[in-house]
Amino acid sequence: MGQRGMDFKHKEVININDGKRLGFVQDVCADLETGTITSIIVPGSNKFMGVFSGGNEIVIQWQNIKCIGEDVILVEI
Repeated sequence: MGQRGMDFKHKEVININDGKRLGFVQDVCADLETGTITSIIVPGSNKFMGVFSGGNEIVIQWQNIKCIGEDVILVEI
């Protein structure tokens, strides 16, 4: 999965456990020392399995990303 951060923008994120559409990638987090992406951020609702950043965002760790397609990112959360 050798993707650049900007390649993730505008891709829809879908949870493979329940088929739920989580939204579109809003931002990515990266380790500045290694240049690797550590997580992606999707706008979310107030309650989503306790996975959050400061506000209503869903932070999905890199290890939970299962497949990156041309238009869709499949995650397991």
